[in-house]
Amino acid sequence: MSFRLSRRARRLSITGAVVVALAAFNGPALYRFGSEQYHDYKINRPEYKAENGHWDFLDVPAKFKINTIHSALLHTGKVLMIAGSGNNQKNFDAGKFESILWDPKANTYKMIPTPKDMFCSGHTQLPDGKLLVAGGTKRYEKLEGDVTKAGGLMVVHNENPDKPITLPAGTVFTGKTNGRTYVTKDPVLVEKAKKVFDRSTGKFLRNDPGLGRIYVEARQSGKKYESGTEDNYEIAGLKATDARNTYGIAQKLALDKKDFQGIRESYEFDPASEKYVMVDPMNEARWYPSLTTLKDGKVLATSGLDEIGQIVPGKDEIYNPKTKTWKYTGFERRLPTYPSLFLLESGKLFYSGSNAGYGPADIGREPGIWNLANNNFEKIPGMSDPDQLETSATVMLPPAQDQKFLVIGGGGVGESEKSTEKTRLVDTKAANPSFKDGPSLDKGTRYPSASLMPDDTVLVTGGSEDYRGRSDSNIHEARTYDPRSNSFKRLADPNVGRNYHSGSVLLPDGRVMVAGSDSLYSDKANTRPGVFEQRIEIYTPPYLYRDSRPKLTDGPQKIARGGSGTFKTQHASSIRTAKLMRPSAVTHMTDMDQRSIALEVKKTSDGITVTVPKNQALVPSGYYMLFVTDDQGTPSEAVWVEVP
Repeated sequence: MSFRLSRRARRLSITGAVVVALAAFNGPALYRFGSEQYHDYKINRPEYKAENGHWDFLDVPAKFKINTIHSALLHTGKVLMIAGSGNNQKNFDAGKFESILWDPKANTYKMIPTPKDMFCSGHTQLPDGKLLVAGGTKRYEKLEGDVTKAGGLMVVHNENPDKPITLPAGTVFTGKTNGRTYVTKDPVLVEKAKKVFDRSTGKFLRNDPGLGRIYVEARQSGKKYESGTEDNYEIAGLKATDARNTYGIAQKLALDKKDFQGIRESYEFDPASEKYVMVDPMNEARWYPSLTTLKDGKVLATSGLDEIGQIVPGKDEIYNPKTKTWKYTGFERRLPTYPSLFLLESGKLFYSGSNAGYGPADIGREPGIWNLANNNFEKIPGMSDPDQLETSATVMLPPAQDQKFLVIGGGGVGESEKSTEKTRLVDTKAANPSFKDGPSLDKGTRYPSASLMPDDTVLVTGGSEDYRGRSDSNIHEARTYDPRSNSFKRLADPNVGRNYHSGSVLLPDGRVMVAGSDSLYSDKANTRPGVFEQRIEIYTPPYLYRDSRPKLTDGPQKIARGGSGTFKTQHASSIRTAKLMRPSAVTHMTDMDQRSIALEVKKTSDGITVTVPKNQALVPSGYYMLFVTDDQGTPSEAVWVEVP
């Protein structure tokens, strides 16, 4: 019995024979080609996208490509991306500081004049919809061996209780013992001394000198100009009372590594005029600070490296958006740089322990709840891998009313090779809060990006196993965390691995923008310097590949806390949930602005009515994205609502 092959079968058999013949000559290359082709085919299939989502590159014109370090969604729907000098010494030396504004709807770009180096600043959304940006870079770090002039911290003392004193730039300090001279490059204000009295008798005891901190360096290069040990320093140019009361004290002034130095400047970015507007500078210079919105709409600035390149010694301060001025809190709380601090519904702050590095390994690393009213700090036990919280990410899980948090990954202090695959959960409303482990990631992960999603999940993407992607350790994975099932689900893999200086932002249409990455090396052997990743990816989640999504039309632009708003929709019968989502302002895995607040929903004849919770600490004043989801969990496109 014989069989005749169909024309299609004969064609396939011939093709297969050719493939086998080619494979004999170049098997591995053909296999790779075939695998890549199949992968592209697989990830572009409609059923795959509907299950796992899809990643696309944003087509950014060359002149708008920058080193995105900071990203913030504005209530205009546009995204402000800030590079400053972009971790590029040449840009800094040239005074080239950059920001761009991207409009996702029109897919247009605009270069924004950037007045100061906002690289490694802090930022947060303000009640009126502006973005506060504070701090940045005064000087780049210099590694040991690159430092040519001995220098360091000079602490200036003023023993005069009657007046402060300002020393100008160029002030000369001469050691009383070593005889060496050092010069300032900036002015320094030294507060007046404080009179101390006996509490019981009222008798005067002493004057505690006012202090000022300033960076000094030798006039000439060379090791012979190092100071050796601590010394007292006379200040040139002072006369009479000032000369007697004012002096400097410095530890060893040497050729050791000099860290980045911060600036005091602060700006509000106005989404309407699309310009930076200078406001009152901070009292402390800060590089790597955190800005946290408080219950009353004021902003707390914590940590950072100062103008000397040292960790700010716990001098926290608060910005008042109404007066546009800064004021010290009056107490101290020492934390590592970019500490993750979240406003709780009680008005207290939750510190997860997540941070971006810099600062002692044994100070300010333990998580807890901080009461700003009395500076009391209640530690929360149970954190696993507590020595690997640096470069971890923290999110307030939806809904915000639950006051639960997820801490994701992290690594050891400094340039440690350590990283953890663990996630940790904590319920801050519990009688005795304690961390417990959540589901693990596939690998130890530093620098994960995490965005709250309108379907009440969390998108977790990117990161690296080692410090700044060292040894080609970037993680090309994305997954979603579901708080309801306490589980992860793998999604489509991103095209680009991302680590240090990366972040993700939820867009009003439900997609997610992911930008940045600053690998230390570009090869597994760690021999070639890394190149900043300027490509931007857009993740389209599975819910946007469904047949339909709910839509809100007419409704109020403003809803007061405790108030209600009615929105028209043709999908009222299928709508199940509504939420207000605060827009992101992210840098260095740190995004304390985002939160998702569940709203009460009632059906009307032609729409829905939503009610905003009354608690001001739960719903800080500002602009929010209002999303609704249907019975399939599919979210609408956001409608912007202001909560005054």
